[in-house]
Amino acid sequence: MADSQATLAEATSRLERALGLLEMRVRALQAHNEALGARGEGDPFDQDRARLADELDRARERGRALEEAAVEASLALSRAASDVRAVLNGEA
Repeated sequence: MADSQATLAEATSRLERALGLLEMRVRALQAHNEALGARGEGDPFDQDRARLADELDRARERGRALEEAAVEASLALSRAASDVRAVLNGEA
């Protein structure tokens, strides 16, 4: 019985030390995050999310520009094909 109480007391002591270390690390991490916020750096995940959103917006704009260019190219090719057919048919 005395051995089990000693073992329980040791386990409790180790657990309390581990919890103390964990609390210290959590406080240090919170302080670090607050310091980042004070410097305007913010949460790294928010920064990454914002960067990815900007990249997506730019990619969508490039996509729209390419679609417009494709439509213009298609119209130009269609006109050129009509001109070639007219020449071949002796209409020009």
